[in-house]
Amino acid sequence: MDKMKVTYEAMLGLAAELVLDEAVLKFKTEKLSKAIDEALACGDEDTFYRLVKQLNELKA
Repeated sequence: MDKMKVTYEAMLGLAAELVLDEAVLKFKTEKLSKAIDEALACGDEDTFYRLVKQLNELKA
């Protein structure tokens, strides 16, 4: 029974880690998207390209 409990706890830990990773990815993606929109609105080409590169690296 102890082995099953350890396995179950490990699985719960992995599931929690996946949920957290997904939430962090979503947060970073949204933050970069907003910053990209702002750079476009301001006509800041250098910042736009830098942020798009970061977003693409994040999605890869």
